[in-house]
Amino acid sequence: MIIRSATFEKSSSTLQQCPPARLPEFGFIGRSNVGKSSLINMLTGWSKLARISGEPGKTRTINHYLINENWFLVDLPGYGYAKVPVKLRESWSGNVRDYILKRETLICLFVLIDSRHKPQRSDLDFMEFLGINRVPFARVFTKSDKISLGTMDKAVKEYDRIMLNVWESLPQTFISSTVKRTGREDILKFIEEYINNFSKSL
Repeated sequence: MIIRSATFEKSSSTLQQCPPARLPEFGFIGRSNVGKSSLINMLTGWSKLARISGEPGKTRTINHYLINENWFLVDLPGYGYAKVPVKLRESWSGNVRDYILKRETLICLFVLIDSRHKPQRSDLDFMEFLGINRVPFARVFTKSDKISLGTMDKAVKEYDRIMLNVWESLPQTFISSTVKRTGREDILKFIEEYINNFSKSL
């Protein structure tokens, strides 16, 4: 897929405020500071499309970006650590949950996982939640440039081992590095195939 245009559409605090559900949407989510904004910018080729911050929890709204005039990339608030009051964090969580479970045009959710860390319970629990609710998703292991290939392989296999205790099969998995632009073509090809299938179903 060639990215010809990428424009910010809208920030929404609730599902009801989101743009009309008219085009296929692909959500990006992960624990705070997983490298979500950097990945979005790398995928689109627009270095300042999504704001990058060193402070976890800065994405606090559901942000829609219109790509190529025919699909939305959706930047979702991270889960896990964030320096915000508990009530506010719970409010974000509820709004994101509503979006994930009720948005008719959400085609697939990309769950970002920091490859440098051992399997995190928050990541595993979130993916199990998606599985229980039959929400299509793919895993994206980020920051692969910061570890060796051997360590990367072990990280993925460890997640696989734990997930296969409760999963019959594993989701599509991508390895990414915004520094080396690893995974860009594979992820965009995956999205393109989903869009084509979505169009055929109309």
